[in-house]
Amino acid sequence: MSSTPSPDPRFNNFVLLQAQNAGLFLGQLPNPATGEKSINLIAAKSVIDSLEMLANKTSGNLTTDEQTLLTKAIENLTHLYQEAEDLG
Repeated sequence: MSSTPSPDPRFNNFVLLQAQNAGLFLGQLPNPATGEKSINLIAAKSVIDSLEMLANKTSGNLTTDEQTLLTKAIENLTHLYQEAEDLG
């Protein structure tokens, strides 16, 4: 039995979907229903908090690529959140 985690493409897809949702809430992407960009800091913070919780709960169980993707997503979204918060 190997102690090296196996990659799961669903994990990457999930992280990317959550990052896309946060980008939508941070005004980085237009709302598909309206075509307009808007900022919802509460929703964005909820997504970021969820990704941080996921990182904590999966620590040691991710491949290097999965860990890198999750870490970068959290870092990038946190930076965008802080920028949006400063503007508001």
